[in-house]
Amino acid sequence: AIYMQGCDGSVLLESTAGNPSEREHPANNPSLRGFEVIDEAKAQIEAECPHTVSCSDILAFAARDSTNRVGGINYVVPAGRRDGRVSIRDEASQLPRPTFNTQQLISNFEQKGLSADEMVTLSGAHSIGVSHCSSFSDRLYSFNATFPQDPSMDPKFATSLKTKCLPRSDNTVVLDASTPNRLDNNYYALLKNQRGLLTSDQTLLTSPSTRPMVLTNAKHGSKWARKFAKAMVHMGSIQVLTGSQGEIRTRCSVVN
Repeated sequence: AIYMQGCDGSVLLESTAGNPSEREHPANNPSLRGFEVIDEAKAQIEAECPHTVSCSDILAFAARDSTNRVGGINYVVPAGRRDGRVSIRDEASQLPRPTFNTQQLISNFEQKGLSADEMVTLSGAHSIGVSHCSSFSDRLYSFNATFPQDPSMDPKFATSLKTKCLPRSDNTVVLDASTPNRLDNNYYALLKNQRGLLTSDQTLLTSPSTRPMVLTNAKHGSKWARKFAKAMVHMGSIQVLTGSQGEIRTRCSVVN
């Protein structure tokens, strides 16, 4: 996730009285999970070397390790981030939405210093994981007056999704039906077959500015993997706190 305060672990903080945190925002809740994994890693590290490794570094290392585990993609993550002390729910409304078109996505990523190519490259992360039906059900049932469903979606794919996502249901569906547990460039092949789940996925193929990037990523898996690694390192350096800024939290869910 691109944290609103930057890569300072702000998304890990729980709400306090009168201050709902980022993780309560609908963009994160209930889809963002696994906080207990980070808490467990933190507890083990604190036992070995207290007050040394920040929660934001642990998150960055966890992202690196899971990228390697599910995609065989390796990269080196610089350490030295410090943890922020602020987490504000409403700031998470800056996160890119599943309904965004390409132009909205490009400008959203640009605000954090990420290029259009990096945005398309990082979208490949949707080759793993799930989405709630509510994030794309408008494509199935209430597209617009002309089309009952989104014409940029393969009709057979739409039919199968309707069996999993009845109107107003909020089940979850895998983002990549062919290799759901593997981080790979298959996501781009699905877009070519009009099987992108979210509007923000399929728009990358339908938009002339990003279409060539999608086709290149679909064709050259190892090149995409190298770009993905580079983009992850770049994303992990956005608005970091270093030196004496922030703190090193003892527990990731609360400030010291």
